[in-house]
Amino acid sequence: MADFPVFALSDEHRAIRGAVRALCDAKVAPHAASVDESGEFPSQAYAALRQADFHAPHIPEAYGGAGADALATCLVIEEVARACASSSLIPAVNKLGSMPLLLSGSEEVKAAYLPRVAAGEAMFSYCLSEPEVGSDVADMRTVATRDGDGYMLNGVKRWITNAGVSEFYTVFAVTAPERGSEGISAFVVEKGDEGVSFGALEKKLGIKGSPTRELFLDRVELPAGRLIGPEGSGLDTALRTLDHTRVTIAAQAVGIAQGSLDFALGYVQERRQFGRAIADFQGLQFLLADMGMRIEAARQLTYAAAGRSERDDEDLAFFAAAAKCFASDMAMAVTTDAVQLLGGYGYTRDYPVERMMRDAKITQIYEGTNQIQRIIIARQLLGGVQSQL
Repeated sequence: MADFPVFALSDEHRAIRGAVRALCDAKVAPHAASVDESGEFPSQAYAALRQADFHAPHIPEAYGGAGADALATCLVIEEVARACASSSLIPAVNKLGSMPLLLSGSEEVKAAYLPRVAAGEAMFSYCLSEPEVGSDVADMRTVATRDGDGYMLNGVKRWITNAGVSEFYTVFAVTAPERGSEGISAFVVEKGDEGVSFGALEKKLGIKGSPTRELFLDRVELPAGRLIGPEGSGLDTALRTLDHTRVTIAAQAVGIAQGSLDFALGYVQERRQFGRAIADFQGLQFLLADMGMRIEAARQLTYAAAGRSERDDEDLAFFAAAAKCFASDMAMAVTTDAVQLLGGYGYTRDYPVERMMRDAKITQIYEGTNQIQRIIIARQLLGGVQSQL
């Protein structure tokens, strides 16, 4: 009988996890509460991540990046999210914004932009949603019309993560309305382009240190070289990108949940009632056991999805949607339980679990609501696409 395969992180992956955790414990976690209170971009975390080359680890070595694989990138995001969810959107959104270039961009456009992100000189955001377009992305209204040798963009993009802080933006716009979903194209827009402006900061429940704004495009002229992939390939690029980056949202959710469990474990062993630590009470032990099981199940599903992302497997869409959906639902449940374990203290801002509960909610919404994920999963199943080990 053949030996059963052992599923474990490599020594290199474990070393990456350890390095990121040590960095975050020292330089990210101490600022997490103040970032949440002030709503300011976590500049201290960005500086620390840049110095350690964890701000955009996915960028290939050919463009000056660390060349981290999909699993290593998930480990970075998970560990940063364990300390500060807002800060975890630095590596996560850098991947989201630049993934269209890696998937579909010409060598020229990749060489023009990826090295600056790898060097920590700029960040990259992703612009798909619009005021009237959420889940139905094919109905977008932003247009890119031919203007001589280039294009002129007009429209509004909404819910843009790190808007105003990022220097570069992947913008999806309609180039051929008569072609429907096949008439959408992708472009690189720079923050300094004439006609680019931003709306007011959204007042959000969580991830307050990651700015979310509208992006306004008013007669923005772009050279043809800013086109990402062929004309009309934008929607395919957008959806392929999300198949890869939903895995990073799953990793973020796992990290947030782990952070809340770690704090709750310490608390219940110190808090005493009826003459003993509340960790000794069976009812709380059952709650802790469920939290730990759910986190580990989500983690293993996320890592399995990361492997498929790295290989670009046929069943990636199924695994990405399943990991994102399962992990984010888990994170909402686990962080809520962490608040419950702390009782009244958990409901106050003196302890981090209420922040983690608020931060967890967005993982069920962005990069496709969990209702959309369930539609994707069902379609994959009905189409006969499901992995079997």
